[in-house]
Amino acid sequence: MAPTTTKVKRETAAKPKKATPERDGIQSIKRASALLDAVAAAGPSGIGLGELSEKVGLHTSTTFHLVKTLESVGFLMRQDEGKRYRIGNRLFVLAAGALDETALLALGMPILERLSKETGEAAHLAVRSNADIVLVGRTAATGMLQMSERAGVVRPAHATAIGKLLLAQCGEEDLDGILDAVDFVPFTENTITNPKSLRKELDQIRDAGIAYDRQELDPDVRCVAVPVLDFAGRCVAAMGISGPVWRMGEEDIRGKTEALQRAACVLSAALGNPKAAAGPSQE
Repeated sequence: MAPTTTKVKRETAAKPKKATPERDGIQSIKRASALLDAVAAAGPSGIGLGELSEKVGLHTSTTFHLVKTLESVGFLMRQDEGKRYRIGNRLFVLAAGALDETALLALGMPILERLSKETGEAAHLAVRSNADIVLVGRTAATGMLQMSERAGVVRPAHATAIGKLLLAQCGEEDLDGILDAVDFVPFTENTITNPKSLRKELDQIRDAGIAYDRQELDPDVRCVAVPVLDFAGRCVAAMGISGPVWRMGEEDIRGKTEALQRAACVLSAALGNPKAAAGPSQE
């Protein structure tokens, strides 16, 4: 009888996945994103190639080629033509282009709605247009979504929390011209009616990062406002809440202000502000 033979199945090592342009492209984008994050975290002093390579876990030569590509398209730039890199101007141009009013409203309105539901008060989002303060978005105290037209609702700069907050962000030269154009109408007995008094309060607002309307526009209403900051730390809008005085006592307004600050941080983070992710300052 012929001997039987046993067929032995050979185990073969798993073949590595073949590289494809698509896979390589995705990997490069992820690496470039990690590099941009690391450079941005380094701040204005920039970061060297070796340290950058270590932070993102890439070989120095790989990091070098990616960095040179990012530099060539303007996403990175060398610090003083040296060996340290920082974020390039093109990223700021792209970010600034994205921060038009449409984007501000699209990101901000859901946040305002949640803020109204949390506090039980009307919530507002406003921007400055020369000497005017324009309400661009609003949610009612019930939380029902309401949106105002861009040119439809103007608030007095000197008699509202959102107005004073936005004025406090202006440079001295701009502020001189704006205050010249302000009509200091006395809406109530609490309204600020002269530039000197307003400037004094604006200094306090600038230091504190928060503004109050103490029944200055309406004798039955109190308001509070805080800044919304963009990726460069600039104030691009004011977010505020307002309610009747009997719901906005000192104790009530403290808790509602904390909710407002959290909401402004969420919107600021959505606009790329690097400090907003840490939440409102506890100082």
